[in-house]
Amino acid sequence: QVQLVESGGGLVQAGGSLRLSCAASGRTDSMNAIAWFRQAPGKERDSVALIMWSGGNPYYTGSQKGRFTISRDNANNTVFLQMNSLKPEDTAVYYCAASVRPSYKYVYWGQGTQVTVSS
Repeated sequence: QVQLVESGGGLVQAGGSLRLSCAASGRTDSMNAIAWFRQAPGKERDSVALIMWSGGNPYYTGSQKGRFTISRDNANNTVFLQMNSLKPEDTAVYYCAASVRPSYKYVYWGQGTQVTVSS
């Protein structure tokens, strides 16, 4: 079992920055890919970025590319999402999720953290 807890969300003005954290506990040695997703009101949950727990380049999707940076701190079992140049359309609940080796299916999810960007 892996437990994930997100933090760092909040209210920020457009153009501002936030840094989200995802703290993992439990069988972190079994984790494969760790990803950030987001879900805006009335919309489907979309992927934002992912990083492999064992190393390698991160992957980004959508309009966040170039503004968001995913990183990890293996020693502290934490994954971060640095979000810069935030836009009102970035407003959403942000979730982190983990898959376990050898699968890429995300089976563990955090409770989410709200990010609100005002114009």
